[in-house]
Amino acid sequence: MAGMVIIGGGLAAGGAAETLRSEGYEGDITVIADEAHSPYQRPPLSKGFLKGEEGLDAVILHSDDWYREQHIDVRTGLAATAVHPDAHTVDLADGTTLGYDKLLLATGSSPRVLPIPGHDLPGVHMLRRLDDSEALKAQLSGGGRKLVLIGSGWIGMEVAATARQLGNEVVILERDPVPLAVALGDEMGNVFRRLHEENGVDLRTSVNVERIEGADRATGVVVDGETVPADLVLIGVGAIPNTKLAEDAGIDVDHGILTDPSLRTSAADVLAAGDVANAMHPVLGQRLRSEHWANALNGGPVAAKVMLGQDAEHDMIPYFYTDQFDLGMELSGFPPLMNGAELVIRGDLNTREFIAFWVQGARVVGGMNVNIWDVNEAIQKLVRSGAGVDPRALADPSVDLDGLAGA
Repeated sequence: MAGMVIIGGGLAAGGAAETLRSEGYEGDITVIADEAHSPYQRPPLSKGFLKGEEGLDAVILHSDDWYREQHIDVRTGLAATAVHPDAHTVDLADGTTLGYDKLLLATGSSPRVLPIPGHDLPGVHMLRRLDDSEALKAQLSGGGRKLVLIGSGWIGMEVAATARQLGNEVVILERDPVPLAVALGDEMGNVFRRLHEENGVDLRTSVNVERIEGADRATGVVVDGETVPADLVLIGVGAIPNTKLAEDAGIDVDHGILTDPSLRTSAADVLAAGDVANAMHPVLGQRLRSEHWANALNGGPVAAKVMLGQDAEHDMIPYFYTDQFDLGMELSGFPPLMNGAELVIRGDLNTREFIAFWVQGARVVGGMNVNIWDVNEAIQKLVRSGAGVDPRALADPSVDLDGLAGA
């Protein structure tokens, strides 16, 4: 029995399955998810779900009943072990083999392991899966705990904010001089530094983490010779795309599974979407791999349409959002072009109500609205247009953004 097979249990996988049905496909759809849960989305895991403000209904995309009603076969707790593109089959961990007409690899990414002594002690956490978030929530929900975070990327900063709001002590250890500088540059990274420090986070930068101490469980982190006490430790030092299935199948891989703008891989009838896809972006004109929510949200449906023979490209402008303490922001743009671009600010950094634009050669290549809303669509238009814009107009709040975007 063939049909559409999707390997993965995240937002890209779930969105693809839903789109196949909504676009009128009546054949077999099988989703292979190695976790015990139906497909789910990850943003609440470091925000509302971790904080206890949102339940599983904010995480799980659809109920088991919904999948049954849609005649979608979701096999949870089952891993795919091999893909055979020539035979159009997938081997599963239960010893069975599944045929496919079209296959979508939405295998996501895994947290990067920090190879220091003590990284595998009980009490040391990483946050990627729903079960990870539930384990952290059980430790942090009552407050009064000492959490040490290694790494100040988005996951670490969001968990730090959530943990502080739950009444825990939080220390962040970061080897770089400025948190989030890789994503935002120093000036914007320092906006988040001040935000966290004002809310009681002990944020230590330019430090060297040596090891995690403890016998039966983690009790501290040694950094530059000093032991920072900890009741629990969270390691957040990036993620690695899960490409092994593709590599073993002979599919082209380079920092992710290589795809064209329509998310087709080098193997016939095999597509890739979400974190794992290193796709040629038709607007950017180069490859782009994104681990953010919007990439999975939009990539899964694009892949489904292509699986059905439709003309579709994954051409969205990369988008990300975060909520930390009293700061909410949206970010749209192309990270490869934002690095080293001129920064133009509209608004007030001190009150944290502003829009930051990254400008390269008069072209807006990225924009971040902080505590200012209903402007992201205009920012997206500016980035997509590639048109030259006067930086003075960008900085002037009296100049309408929609007008600059050509709306």
